[in-house]
Order: sequence, then C-alpha cells, then structure tokens
Amino acid sequence: MERIAIAQIGDCLLVTIQVDMHDRLALTLREDLGQRLVQTQATGVLLDISGLDTLDTFIARVLAGIASMSKLLGAETVIIGMRPAVAMTLVELGLTLDGVNTALDVERGMALLRRKNA
Repeated sequence: MERIAIAQIGDCLLVTIQVDMHDRLALTLREDLGQRLVQTQATGVLLDISGLDTLDTFIARVLAGIASMSKLLGAETVIIGMRPAVAMTLVELGLTLDGVNTALDVERGMALLRRKNA
C-alpha cells in the first residue's frame, strides 16, 4: 500500500506530499499521522503540499480534518508550499480551511510553529 513519509524534526513532524493525492492515500495519511503524533508527542506538524497540482473538496476536507485532529492531539499544523492554482481552486470552491495556518515554505512554517509554541 502506498504511504506518505512522515519525518520528525525536533518536536515537529514534516509531511511532504510528492505524489498525486487520491482519497485512499489521504485517509491513510490521516491515520498514520495520528499514530505518529501519539507516539512522538510532537507539538507541530508541517504539511508540505507543494507537490500537489490540484486539490478537490474531499482532499481539502481531509487536510482540514488533519489540522483539527492534530490540534486535539496537542500539535499545531501549518500547511506549507501551497501553489497559487491550489489556492485559487480553494477560493473557487468556497473552502477556507478555517483555523489552518499556512506558510510559503518550511523555514517560515517552522518559525510560525516556534512562535505559537513559545
């Protein structure tokens, strides 16, 4: 079964999506990330979506759900690397990803997590 790697950087988890995200993979990622959050007790999640060319409503809801789940497990989530086309698609679909932090790249995402966890 295809899986997305989850790397640990200090007290944060880095998820880099470099493949086309389909529904089953998104659900598997959600489960895997939840388990890793419990195992590592990470306080931050960087979710790099720079590899995504498109985003549909289901995947957007799963990403928002990942952020909500992470928060319940004690970790802040920052979505990084959103392409302009993906942002426009979200706007056109009327999806706002309320409560989800965003940053342009890993460095800015880590800085945002540090400020939030300080």
